[in-house]
Amino acid sequence: MSRPLLAIVPALAVVAIEAAAQASALVPMQEFKVPWGREGRPRDAAVSPVDGAVFFVGQAGEAPVGNYVARLDPKTGEFRKYQLAPGTNPHSCLVDAHGNVWYTGNRNGTLGKIDPKTGAITVYKVPDETVRDPHTMVFDKDGNVWFTAQQSNAIGFFNVKTEKFRIVKPPVAEGNRRGTNLPYGIVLDSKGRPWFNLFAGRYIGTIDPVTFELKTYPVGNDSTLNRRIAITSDDQIYYTDYRRGRLGMLDPATGKVADWALPGGPASLPYGMAVDDQNRVWVAETGLQPNRLVGFDPKSGRFFSNTAIPGENNTVRHMFFDRKTRQLWWGMDSGSIIRIDLGSVKVAM
Repeated sequence: MSRPLLAIVPALAVVAIEAAAQASALVPMQEFKVPWGREGRPRDAAVSPVDGAVFFVGQAGEAPVGNYVARLDPKTGEFRKYQLAPGTNPHSCLVDAHGNVWYTGNRNGTLGKIDPKTGAITVYKVPDETVRDPHTMVFDKDGNVWFTAQQSNAIGFFNVKTEKFRIVKPPVAEGNRRGTNLPYGIVLDSKGRPWFNLFAGRYIGTIDPVTFELKTYPVGNDSTLNRRIAITSDDQIYYTDYRRGRLGMLDPATGKVADWALPGGPASLPYGMAVDDQNRVWVAETGLQPNRLVGFDPKSGRFFSNTAIPGENNTVRHMFFDRKTRQLWWGMDSGSIIRIDLGSVKVAM
């Protein structure tokens, strides 16, 4: 199906913010106010590899405040909205090598693809009716889509050429009252294997992209809730331990696990995270208001930056690092899109 574009809307405000870090690195941020407000819950920004435009979703509610995918031109601050079918409520988006924007239909069990030039929208329904809530996605080298489905306890694969889905459902441990492992964040390693959080427990999982065999690794302890995931260039897996206020690391080759207490302590509720081109790990502490962005250097095993993030009653849920510009992007519950130029941030102990 296709829907017309709404008129281009200029950004209400572009505010340059230079936040002083408690540690050594100064992290300059730029804030773009979303013209449709905070009610739609702007989130999960992603940069187009074609023209550098930034896309994000409005997950909550319906038109005119939510249930959309939007485009931000960072050069002009202009926004454009692509309204989705009622009840879609997209959770995340990504832009493929051709400039098409893909999104997860979190309320109607779909994946969608938008041609941002024409506004044409193609919807792909997950054939398994039990997979109701596609969540977060990642592309493989051929542009196929791996995605998690949180409440549905599923990891899905969509072949963009054949338009066929494959679904893997991790076994649910006895005594799990939710009835799901809550598959959450997802990344791809250098060998094309997806890695994902099983948020309802202390496991991280991976799937062989050829055999679709599932393997899981225990992390943390019985109190761990690992929510988001990131991967360094040497395939070391980092995760946010949401309940314990720690940053964790899994070495898949050995199964060895290490973790570090975040600066905000047990109440920090670490959530959104990303790895930059220097293998530095960036984490949002969302239990604190304002939220705080902390940087971690794996070489030294130390945190080197701690910066307040603008916005009240805020939660940074997901981050995107653009290697071409060396910029970190995210959407915020407080109704903004944030850009950080990480090229100027130095690690100084």
